[in-house]
Amino acid sequence: MRTVLRASLGFATIGLGTSFCGAGLVLLLLWLQGLPEGLGQGRWIILVCAIGYVLLAFLVGAVWAAYLQRRTVVWFLAGRGPTPQEATRALRIPVDLAVVSGTLWAGGAVFFGVLTAVFGTWIDALAVVLTIVLGGLATVGLTYLAAERVARPLLSASLTVAGPRGPTTVLTRLVVTWGLSSGVPLVGVLFLVLPPNIGDTDPTSSLLVLSLIGLVLGALATALFARAVAAPLQRLRAVLDDIRAGRRDVAVPIDDAGEIGMLQTSVNDLATGLREQERLRDLFGRHVGDDVVRHALEHGVSLSGDMREVCALFVDVADSTALASELPPDEVVRRLNRLFEVVVAATNSNGGLVNKFQGDAALCVFGAPARHADPATSALRTARAIRDAVRERGELDLGIGVATGQVFAGQLGSRSRLEYTVIGDAVNEAARLTEHAKGVPGRVLASGLTIEAAVRSERDHWTEHADIHLRGRPAPTTSWTA
Repeated sequence: MRTVLRASLGFATIGLGTSFCGAGLVLLLLWLQGLPEGLGQGRWIILVCAIGYVLLAFLVGAVWAAYLQRRTVVWFLAGRGPTPQEATRALRIPVDLAVVSGTLWAGGAVFFGVLTAVFGTWIDALAVVLTIVLGGLATVGLTYLAAERVARPLLSASLTVAGPRGPTTVLTRLVVTWGLSSGVPLVGVLFLVLPPNIGDTDPTSSLLVLSLIGLVLGALATALFARAVAAPLQRLRAVLDDIRAGRRDVAVPIDDAGEIGMLQTSVNDLATGLREQERLRDLFGRHVGDDVVRHALEHGVSLSGDMREVCALFVDVADSTALASELPPDEVVRRLNRLFEVVVAATNSNGGLVNKFQGDAALCVFGAPARHADPATSALRTARAIRDAVRERGELDLGIGVATGQVFAGQLGSRSRLEYTVIGDAVNEAARLTEHAKGVPGRVLASGLTIEAAVRSERDHWTEHADIHLRGRPAPTTSWTA
């Protein structure tokens, strides 16, 4: 309501100020040229008619503008958003007010031109018409620029529905500003100095007044134009600086119906697109890991990979079938999620990658896709950390297997559906060790190659367990436990 009241007072001030200033300008120029004296007794009739017309024009203009404004802001007073039709009408407020002002000035030019021709000569009538036209152009231009400024809150609300496609453009503002600062005064100068000679007095005073009017109108028009263009551009620059600094939760209010509004919309679309990209990247990273995201961005859609020396860590819940039969499914899921929280935290803190979750099991990799300086030590340390954290909670029993070897690490699948994975004997060995680890008191088994590759401080936590014949492997595997 306060916005509507402020806009209404602003429009009333614009109408009153520009109309009376324009009328005063016309009377001043006519008086300086001595035209009222040249009309004889008819000048008093014309003067009375001029005062009456100004008052009538102000009344008609106020009623007309109020009608247009009521039709435009009824949705604002109702506390709702505008319909597309209402928004389109609201965007035309500056143009509509300029049309109202221009129509009344055009009527005045015709009326007083005819009246002057009756009491004077056609030269006098031409002088009056041209002077009124100049005053009308100045009034219409100022009305347009000022109304655009006053109506900005209503325009901003309308632009969210209709979009920046109104008649207000930078070119329009430039043309109006040029007309007020240069066009109107220079045309007035031409009227005074070119034939036919209008008026009987020395035009020096009129030229001086036109120069001063040009300076004043130019200053006002330039100030309104600069405010209409510079302020939104400053806000745009601030938002772009925030985006460059990494912020994505920013938006610039759309308060311009022309090219600047389109630029504001584009910047908001840019911020929205970047937010969506980061959201997708975050979701992608949560599903496959940040290292896999970086690998995918570097290699794109490529069914390729390379051979890597990695440590594979396999975690599997013991007696999961019995657990599922004893507990409700949602409780089983909650326990598994708490287990996987431990697995992810321990793996990430040691520079590994949780490659996939497989039901109640998880495969962790150290050394792919990002190379690792000491994958064996990190994998063994992670295995002990997971075992200790799960034991402390006492919710689940599990087995953990750790193995080292050459694997293929890369994207597998088809061009329409890819998955980053590791394939090799080390992965199978870790899974088989996990089956045996479920029956070991420490619940952790590591291959001999893994222990040999680890640093001395980590090897001290492990003791040799036994040579185990793993399913699918011809030779026994030396295993260690912690």
